[in-house]
Amino acid sequence: MITDIVESQIELLCCAACGAAEADHVKLKKCTACYLARYCSVQCQRDDWQQHKRACKKRAAELRDEILFKQSESSYLGDCPICFLPLSLDSKAIMWSCCCKRICNGCNYSNMTREMEGSLKHTCAFCRLSFPTSQEEIELNIMKRVEVNDPGATQEKGWRLYNERDYKGAFEYYAKAAKLGDAEAHCNLACMYIGRALVLRKT
Repeated sequence: MITDIVESQIELLCCAACGAAEADHVKLKKCTACYLARYCSVQCQRDDWQQHKRACKKRAAELRDEILFKQSESSYLGDCPICFLPLSLDSKAIMWSCCCKRICNGCNYSNMTREMEGSLKHTCAFCRLSFPTSQEEIELNIMKRVEVNDPGATQEKGWRLYNERDYKGAFEYYAKAAKLGDAEAHCNLACMYIGRALVLRKT
């Protein structure tokens, strides 16, 4: 068993194609897909591909799964309502105005791929309804969700009012969304307080 470990360590320090050992004049580079095999040149990597590709693809798939399931168990943005994985904190999600559900980019991409492959009409990945075609329709959908105390829709309404420079209205909707448990609304309220404090300090 010890011999096998030593041999595997030696293999990692040699080019997988020609067997050249890493030295001052030879710099081995890892395969960027599986990060296991090392090669001394692009040509060696090409020559070894037919033998390496099966193990490479298997390990690359394992790495993708490891990255996927290394996500935190929870997110202040909640979970994607389709795959139930925590929503990313770096804006890798989208909110559709038809149902005001925040959906991760992965589920949205899968839905778009399914529609393109089947020549289907583009619809929301969650509610399967067609998207609004005008700002009036978008506003109407958001207000329908606000009326039933949807925290995401209420926060969205506040954000829209803020962009329209209706800061009083934005504050009211942010405050309501925060009471309903929307963490993003809490953040936006804090930003408004900080901005107000800076204005008062300058004056």
